[in-house]
Amino acid sequence: MNEKTPVDAHGIDLITKLAVAGAEPIIMAVDTEGLGPGLPAAVPVAFDRAGQAFKSLKPLLEELRLAPARRKGTANVDTLDSFVELVNRHKDDQSAVFGKTCWPQPSLTAVLNYDAAGAEARFGDHRVVYNFPLTEEFKVWVGANGKAMEQEHFAAFLEEHSAELAAPSEAERNEYERLFGERMATPSEVVALSRHLEVFVAAHAKQGVRLQTGERTVEYSEQHQNAKGEAIVIPGVFMVSVPAFIDGDAVRIPARLRYRVSGGKVSWFYQLYRWEFFLREQVGRDLKEAAKRTELPAYEGAPEK
Repeated sequence: MNEKTPVDAHGIDLITKLAVAGAEPIIMAVDTEGLGPGLPAAVPVAFDRAGQAFKSLKPLLEELRLAPARRKGTANVDTLDSFVELVNRHKDDQSAVFGKTCWPQPSLTAVLNYDAAGAEARFGDHRVVYNFPLTEEFKVWVGANGKAMEQEHFAAFLEEHSAELAAPSEAERNEYERLFGERMATPSEVVALSRHLEVFVAAHAKQGVRLQTGERTVEYSEQHQNAKGEAIVIPGVFMVSVPAFIDGDAVRIPARLRYRVSGGKVSWFYQLYRWEFFLREQVGRDLKEAAKRTELPAYEGAPEK
């Protein structure tokens, strides 16, 4: 009969300690010298003796973090002033501003943790973005651009947006009258046109004639309130001045006035001349303004992702 060797309390305790020690991970610091730039001097890791594998302690440490390791993320602002103020709050001597000046999505982006040439690379993920939110007035002018309207609707459109009409400067008048071969109208002339059109809403158009002055006329076969039966003089070009972006400066865009006579009815429309070009110019000016007020280098384009 085999007899079992008795195990005393001390032996049990020793076995227990050895078992626990064998299961516990070993915490160590790995020296990173020579492994490349951008690393701390040492990296803490745990060696799982049971699984015979190294494990990163970073997820556990991040769970216990009381404050962020660094600033990151993207702030979106609605005005150029807010963009400048927020950039000035967080910038350093390596920050930079980028501008996408082309339609349809112009924007300014400040990369606050950018890096300069010859300097240590940084993450580039702390940013301020201004997406140039459009005003409702500008959306209306662009949205109706080139679209034919019935006379009544067009008259109401001009009346409603009369505050966004501007008198041409002498330089603008000389340039666009020469370019289009048509006379530029003042705001009062455009408003007067809208009121004349209201008079002839139910009248039948007879003909349209181009005059030597660069204007056109429309004659009607019946007049409701104009007993003289005078033809309406139509200016060829007028100037629109409307802020394209919220709290931004007004953008001046020439618009050509057009109409078609068909079956005694007149349809009206306007054509904004190169409005994307004038919008791009405004964004370019805002990029220079942001660079000046933040004292940061500015580039046309987009930063690295």
